[in-house]
Amino acid sequence: MTTPGTEEVAGLLLAAGGGRRLGGHPKALLTHHGRPLVEHAVRMLREGGCGPVHVVLGAAADDVRARARLDGSVLVDNPAWQEGMGSSLRAGLNSLAATASSAALVLLVDQPGIGAAAVARVRTAYRSPATLAAAAYDGERGHPVLFGRDHWAGIAASARGDRGARAYLGQHASAMDLVECGDVAEPYDIDTTGDLRHLE
Repeated sequence: MTTPGTEEVAGLLLAAGGGRRLGGHPKALLTHHGRPLVEHAVRMLREGGCGPVHVVLGAAADDVRARARLDGSVLVDNPAWQEGMGSSLRAGLNSLAATASSAALVLLVDQPGIGAAAVARVRTAYRSPATLAAAAYDGERGHPVLFGRDHWAGIAASARGDRGARAYLGQHASAMDLVECGDVAEPYDIDTTGDLRHLE
């Protein structure tokens, strides 16, 4: 449940990937604690204080809708998901532009080691629509990342391929607040079959 005064920070979950290096198993539908991984990620955003939550779907979107319990989330289709994460980021920010949210906290579906504690910690870095903040792990920038609304157009314009917002954030590094989260989260990705050991 979103606490009073935090409604300005929306959750944006990027969950469109097809899992090419996982043999074509869409990451959103990987099983974690007995349920689809996408459900876990949505719950982390909500428990971390984000609202509303928009979820960008791509690969096997119909199956995700049928199998995952995503009630209360806004589901955003990205027909261009094969172009990479940049297309999903653009689709998500475009969806949020129709809301009153002043910031988007972006989480990736394939990082289940990042939980509600890290989401909440990065969310508290929000100050204004000009805020840029990200989790850091031993001083290195990682996810989740918080984009104030003032940055959405610039991020969308530069988001191409699998680089997402990397180019934009590199150009605005001096404005970025890094929030150390290494004590509450592990930023591993589920990219290959070897990484599946992280799922329960």
